[in-house]
Amino acid sequence: MPNLRRRTLLGAGALTTLPLPGLARPADTRPQMLQGVQAGDIGSDGATLWSRADRPARMIIEHATTESFASATRVQGPTALEATDYTSRLRLAGLPPGQTIFYRIAYADLANDAAISEWVTGRFRTPPATKGDVSFVWSADTVGQGWGINPAIGGMTIYETMRSLAPDFFVHCGDTIYADDPLLPEKKLPDGRVWKNLTTESKSKIAETLDEFRGNHLYNFLDANLRRFNAEIPMIALWDDHDVVDNWYREKRLDEDVRYREKDVGLLARHAERAFREFMPLADGLDGPMRLYRKFSFGPHLDLFRLDMRSFRAPNGANRQEATGPEAAFLGLEQVAWLKQALKGSTATWKIIAADMPLGLVVYDDWRRKSGFEAVSNADDGPPLGRELEIAGLLAFIKREGIRNVHWITADVHYPATHRYDPARAAFQDFTPFYEFVSGPLCAGGFGPNALDGTFGPQVVFQKVPPPGRFDLSPLEGSCHFGHVKIDGKSGVMTVSHRDAGGAVIDTLDVMPS
Repeated sequence: MPNLRRRTLLGAGALTTLPLPGLARPADTRPQMLQGVQAGDIGSDGATLWSRADRPARMIIEHATTESFASATRVQGPTALEATDYTSRLRLAGLPPGQTIFYRIAYADLANDAAISEWVTGRFRTPPATKGDVSFVWSADTVGQGWGINPAIGGMTIYETMRSLAPDFFVHCGDTIYADDPLLPEKKLPDGRVWKNLTTESKSKIAETLDEFRGNHLYNFLDANLRRFNAEIPMIALWDDHDVVDNWYREKRLDEDVRYREKDVGLLARHAERAFREFMPLADGLDGPMRLYRKFSFGPHLDLFRLDMRSFRAPNGANRQEATGPEAAFLGLEQVAWLKQALKGSTATWKIIAADMPLGLVVYDDWRRKSGFEAVSNADDGPPLGRELEIAGLLAFIKREGIRNVHWITADVHYPATHRYDPARAAFQDFTPFYEFVSGPLCAGGFGPNALDGTFGPQVVFQKVPPPGRFDLSPLEGSCHFGHVKIDGKSGVMTVSHRDAGGAVIDTLDVMPS
């Protein structure tokens, strides 16, 4: 075995020096790891480690509680093969609580056991066993509306900003890619400035094939900020519409969209789901149906509940059914039943529900015509109808069972906001007041504000939206945002702050545990 060489995170390469997907690989006979490493789906039950080789290769992992890797544990990982686009992952369990875990990954060429890649290092913190501090960041929407990686400004610097806060984990609330939003080399701003994108073949057209969806994920890894972030901050990933196509549901067809040769959205969704599962560090493997909804425990103070608002929804429509059922499904019966029991069984101080879409904001299926509905609300301030019935049943259950300190984080609408849901202001009143914190985008256009639906009594506590008459605000004009949550280990107080791409706090709220 050759000497193990430690590759520093900052030495991962500049944006301009990374080979683009599809180009010939370096002459080095050893496997290459151009996408770096990442960890994800972290909780008290373990963490998933992920990487990608450039050829068939065997994954090798070493992990330790010291940066020197003294007394490191070595694990033989799975084989990276063409069938998974040379990605591989391994779930680590039985890790000590409240520790920084240092890990490094290499690949051994299947055709030559002596050809081993350089080691690429990463780290993450395991959840505490006692009431220690816990923090995380969340946002959504990566490379949307034609705003991609701009080397002239240092790439997607918001990832470096989030990394500098050293959160315990990151929740990506969906639109991890924009498969339906190709990049052009340049995009003009209203003031005459020109945004210049790094481009690749896969990002030059809408994604229809599995390889094209994979290429959209590969594009994001060209950003050095994202690779450094991934190596230090574990991710809990959701998916949303642009991971497939705008406002998708499985029955949808694209007969009127001339960009698409493949009109069956159900088939596009299968390709997109496969690519998402290959490139996200999920706890579950690639076999069988994807079960994205899951609880992640971070010690006595925090349980986080990841939802899937895409896989089980009925077609978008008028959203005014008078009873729950298949035509009014949004989360679906099985997921709602799971969430109720998971919340009831939680002993954590805070129970945070991570969703890709807001509850009370009106999101139209066709925003130009203001017809049909993409999210929960139906723009009717009256009693719950359609998809609102699932949420009403969930909220009533939380109140009836006396489950305390339940709040939501979400995204989708491309502006940051805080909403307080109050039964005293609502048409439906059988629930306990709660907050919904909205953030985004990471690197996409800025929009808003959306109208609020009064069924559950939401009130705007804070929002930051583009100036009147402006939409598709660029990252150069301040479109990008993320949220930061910090729970104090001693008092249990949860501080939620909205931040811009540079890290400046634009709003903050302290929430006391009840």
